[in-house]
Order: sequence, then C-alpha cells, then structure tokens
Amino acid sequence: MRLTDDRYASERSQFELALRMIHHEARTHTIKDCTGLSDDRIRKLYTTYFRDTGDTKVTRRRGKSPQQVGPFVKPPLNQLEATTLVALFCASLLLRIDAANRVHACWPRPDVEYGHRVCRAFETYLLLHPRPRLSFEWAWSLLQNISKNDELVLATCAGCRATYVQDAYALDHRTCPCCEISQCREGRLVTGSSGKT
Repeated sequence: MRLTDDRYASERSQFELALRMIHHEARTHTIKDCTGLSDDRIRKLYTTYFRDTGDTKVTRRRGKSPQQVGPFVKPPLNQLEATTLVALFCASLLLRIDAANRVHACWPRPDVEYGHRVCRAFETYLLLHPRPRLSFEWAWSLLQNISKNDELVLATCAGCRATYVQDAYALDHRTCPCCEISQCREGRLVTGSSGKT
C-alpha cells in the first residue's frame, strides 16, 4: 500500500465523521476536536452537503457547547435520558465506572474513532428515546463532564439500587429517575381515584 493511499483513507474517515456530526448538529469546534479539520473546511462541508442540497432539517449551531449541569438532572425524564447516555458511553468503551461509582474517561483525547463512538452511542440513544430531550451537544457535554466526578456524579438509588446521574452539589433524595417517575404516577393515580369517590 502506498503512503498516499493511507493518507486519503485517513482524510476520507475525517470527512465521513464530520458529515455524521454535522447531521447531528454538532458545533464546529466539537467536530474540529475529533476530526482535526479546519473551521473553513467544516463550513464548506455543511454548505456542500446540507445547505446547498436543500436539507433544511440540519442547522448549524453557533457558540460554545452547553456547560450547565441542570438539564441533566431536572426534570426526572432528563435525568433518565442522561443516565441512558452514560450507560451507552460505557458500552462504547468511552467511559468506565469503578467499584466506587467513579467515572473514568477511557480515551486520552478526542480523535476520529472517538467521534464515531460518540455518534454510535448518540444514535442508539435516539433509537431508545425517539423524542429526545438532549441534543448531540448536550450528550457531548455530559461525556466531558461526568468523567471529572465534580459537578456530575453517579449515585445509587436507595429503593431499587440502580445507578443514576446526579448533581453533586444538589440535595439528593437517593431516588433514581425511574422510581421518581413511578412514584409521581402512583400519586396521580391515587389522587385521581380518591377525587372521583
């Protein structure tokens, strides 16, 4: 194999990942982190393959990636989806959880393979949650933040012993989102039935 063949294969992989991430509306700097492509090349890819083809469903997000942790833990449905994403990141070998429930990054820095694994995890999340509450950029932010074990941590539910994403600085009732959603539904059912009698 010639060196040029290897170089072209590498470039093709970068372009394929960039297009995949643009489709998920990733921001330019997120795509750049994984592909190494310049801002200009990423913008040209969007123009050529999306905007000029009339694909108006895909928009370009501007500015920095979201940094807040609130949307990962409130409301319970968001917390459930964030926990799903962490499980998928672990299954994709992007993260690992130790015996003390601490999260560790498995990749030294983003690259093309890392980007494809994030995309696969996010695409699986979309299959599990057809009406997703978290965008690709929120998923990216979660992946970067959870491994710091600072603002976001993994907690264990006192009721079912399930692990879930939790804000380290918020009051934790040790109730996972599934149990919380179930309790709310049961409360409504009880209230509804008592109101009718």
